[in-house]
Amino acid sequence: MAERMFRLLEPALTRSAEDAAGSVLVDGTLGAGGHAEYFLSRLPGLTVHAIDRDTSAIDIARERLASYGDRLVYHHARYDEIGAVAAEAGLASVDGVLLDLGVSSMQLDRPDRGFAYSVDAPLDMRMNADDDMTAADILNTYDHGALARVLSEYGEERFAGKIASAVLRERAIEPFTTSGRLVELLYATIPAATRRTGGHPAKRTFQALRIEVNRELESLRSVIPASLDLLAVGGRLAVMSYQSLEDRIVKRDFAKVVRNTTPAGLPVDLPGTAARFALVTRGAEQADEAEREENPRSAPVRIRTIERVTADVGGRQ
Repeated sequence: MAERMFRLLEPALTRSAEDAAGSVLVDGTLGAGGHAEYFLSRLPGLTVHAIDRDTSAIDIARERLASYGDRLVYHHARYDEIGAVAAEAGLASVDGVLLDLGVSSMQLDRPDRGFAYSVDAPLDMRMNADDDMTAADILNTYDHGALARVLSEYGEERFAGKIASAVLRERAIEPFTTSGRLVELLYATIPAATRRTGGHPAKRTFQALRIEVNRELESLRSVIPASLDLLAVGGRLAVMSYQSLEDRIVKRDFAKVVRNTTPAGLPVDLPGTAARFALVTRGAEQADEAEREENPRSAPVRIRTIERVTADVGGRQ
C-alpha cells in the first residue's frame, strides 16, 4: 500500500515545495521502515520522524536506511506519545502523520516474538520487549471474567467464556508457556462447525491477547486526537487499520472533528464552530485486487485520511 499512502499524503507534504523541502512527516509505526523509505526516496527534501516501541525494529531500520542520514530521525516511544516526541524534537507542527496499525510483518515473521499462531513459540506478543506483561501472563493470571472480557471485547470471540473456562482448567495442571499448547486448546474448545467456516480458530484469541498485552486500543484512542492537534493547516493524517475495532475508533474520532457545530437554522457559522478538518477519503478505502494478490496481508486493511482545513482559534496556523 506504499504508493496509495504516498498519494494520499503527498499533497500535504509538497504544499511549499515540489520536493517537500522543509516538510515533516511523522511515521508513527516505523516497523522495518518500508513506508519511511518510500517517502524519503520519492521526496528528496522531506524529513521523517519515525516512532516505534520496538527497539529491534529501530535497529533494523537504522542499519537498512543509513543512507538517508539525518533526514530520518528515530524515536523509541509508543505512537500515542507523538506529542511528547514532537515537543522534544522541537516540532510545533507537522505536515503529515502516517499510522500503520497492528502488528508489523517483521514481527509476524519472527517466531520468537509469539505473534503467529502457525508456529509453536513462546507466548510473548510484546511489541516492546522491555514491557512487563506477556500473553502467557494474561493466560496464567487473569480470572475467568477478565479473560473472557478480553477475548470477547478485543477478539470478538463468540466462545470467549468457554475458552476462558478451558484455559483456567488447563493452567491448573500446568501454566501456559507456548503458543502450540494454546492452539491445541482452541481446536478442542471451538465447535467443529465454527472451525470449518470461521477462519483459523486461533485468530481471534491471538488478536485479543496481542491487543491486551500492548494496550493497542488505548494507545489508538490517544494518538488520533494527539496527531490531529499536531497537524499544520493543510496537513494530513492517514491511518491504516486491520480490524473493525481499530477502524471504528478512527471513524468515530474523524467524524467528531469534521462536524460544524453551529446550531441548525442560523444563517452564518458562529465563531469557533466551523469544522477544523475535512475527510480526504470517503468511507474506508480497501486494497485493490492487484494489491491483495501481491500482498495477501493487505486484504483486511481499511484506510482513512483527514486534512486540517482551519487553524485552532488563536492557535496553530
